[in-house]
Amino acid sequence: VKLVESGGGLVQAGGSLRLSCAASGGTFSFNVMGWYRQAPGKQRELVASITSGITTKYTDPVKGRFTISRDSAENTVYLQMNSLKPEDTAVYYCNVVDPWANSYWGQGTQVTVSA
Repeated sequence: VKLVESGGGLVQAGGSLRLSCAASGGTFSFNVMGWYRQAPGKQRELVASITSGITTKYTDPVKGRFTISRDSAENTVYLQMNSLKPEDTAVYYCNVVDPWANSYWGQGTQVTVSA
């Protein structure tokens, strides 16, 4: 399984970015697709996840600002990030879990929000 992320970059506070992660290498649908982030000096944390049944989960700081979605036919997961804040600055990682509970990670994409 290979994950290719895109959409990171530099944005001013209050702006928006949309992250994409395309998973290839399998003919199955992933049970869970999600995004994590890791800021300098901090542990990696879950930002949002979405199951194959389209159940979503968000960490409290992003609720109401971020929206996760997926295209199961294309095995692609998206993260729409609105009203970005400087504290959202981090490397964002895509993560997927296959039907056999194997977990895969993307290479990470930098999101920088300037004040």
